[in-house]
Amino acid sequence: MPHSANDIDELDEDLKSKSEIKREMHRLQDFGQKLVEMSKHQRSRLPLSEDLKYAMIVADKIKNKHEALRRHIRHIAKILLETDMEPIHHALEVMANKHQQETAKHVRLEKMRDDIIEHGDEAVETLLAEFQSLERQKLRQLARHAAKEQKTEKSDKYKKELFAYLKEHTKNQ
Repeated sequence: MPHSANDIDELDEDLKSKSEIKREMHRLQDFGQKLVEMSKHQRSRLPLSEDLKYAMIVADKIKNKHEALRRHIRHIAKILLETDMEPIHHALEVMANKHQQETAKHVRLEKMRDDIIEHGDEAVETLLAEFQSLERQKLRQLARHAAKEQKTEKSDKYKKELFAYLKEHTKNQ
């Protein structure tokens, strides 16, 4: 029993309204649905509790039974309510960020390739200073062939070969 007005205020802050509880459960159900829709390989990289792993296995078995899956996702939401969500969210962010990093690296390599084709030896020398694993002769040869190919509007064989060479020799940096 609260003894002062201050104690009553503290109790009010701790209590959630029925609507807030429902909104939180809906968010957890949506998150559970997202987990169920992920591939098994993606889920294996998440730090899930044993109960949650078992619930995912059951969900995979009942995916084609709509009403059973809906009830099971509610069960998953209850498990998630008791689970620390921070490690799971962090792992999902890392997975999403890894894809963005790969895309950015791909764009950077395409820009390097295009600079080499456009600027020739000047761009080659700049790259050689940055990446010691590249071979000057091979890079110049590929650049010449790719530039010639681009002028004659033939296939992009050497352009692709130059890209693959850059990708192979700059992957650790």
